[in-house]
Amino acid sequence: MTKKELILIKTIVEEKTISGAAKKLYIAQPSLSQSLKKIEESLGTSLFNRTPSGLSMTYAGECYYKTACQILKLYDDLESEVSDINNLKTGRIRLGITNHLGTLMLHKVLPVLLNKAPGLEIQITEEGSTVLERELLEGRLDVVLDHAPGYYENPCIDYSRIKRDPFVIAMNRDDPAGKEAQVREGYPFPVLDVKMLKDHKFILLHKEQRIRQVSDKILENAGIYQPDIRIEVKSFGTAQLLAAKGLGATFIPKQYIPVFNTEDVDLSYYSIDEKYGGYWDVSITTLKNLIKSNAEKLLIKITKEEIGKEY
Repeated sequence: MTKKELILIKTIVEEKTISGAAKKLYIAQPSLSQSLKKIEESLGTSLFNRTPSGLSMTYAGECYYKTACQILKLYDDLESEVSDINNLKTGRIRLGITNHLGTLMLHKVLPVLLNKAPGLEIQITEEGSTVLERELLEGRLDVVLDHAPGYYENPCIDYSRIKRDPFVIAMNRDDPAGKEAQVREGYPFPVLDVKMLKDHKFILLHKEQRIRQVSDKILENAGIYQPDIRIEVKSFGTAQLLAAKGLGATFIPKQYIPVFNTEDVDLSYYSIDEKYGGYWDVSITTLKNLIKSNAEKLLIKITKEEIGKEY
């Protein structure tokens, strides 16, 4: 049963004649009669008794009319609700964000968003990028704000890359390898060739973490396929503290440096030559080929504006 068929039967019942219903529906009477005949044939029963005095409903017709009214009311309610969603009067966004970006961005993005759309419900999930993208693919999140590596893209995901964040090497200030670093134009720190670290010990994060995945790619691009991993930790802050104590080198995004107070520790940073692909991009991540709601579009717009101020 289509909405058109429901309206057709409902109108015939309420107008009590085919001619009256045809006039109200702005269709020819023979065409309406033919449509009614097809509906009754598809149902295998008559909906109306044809009498000289007009039409009266059969029991099946009464059931059809009652249900048609209920369904059409649901149609109207749904259209009204969708209209409210499109006009940002109500709605829901399931937002996934990494812990670091959550600390950096949520207190700036959400007040602006909710000021423009106070009826929105915001559900927030804070996890690592790998977990968030899996949740997105499984339909449990609508929008993800995370870090997209330059070397890989999931074909089912749309990465709206906003800002690039290069990785740096963090080591003890007295580490002999640091003496090989050279000042180069366009890099914020002296550049240390990653190949110089082939016999060096490393402190890396766990493999499911995006920082580790980018770190592994840097080492792989430098021809270091089996690095000497001395310690694996979950916190980039812990990795830096251990590196400061001379236990090995670690990789972190440049943007993370201000998060960790290094003034009182013996730590130096070195830039990585761009040929090693040592970066990730802050990305607004959504599913490909999916129509975004107006609420999602507004969230994305505000987030881009705030990230532009932050970086």
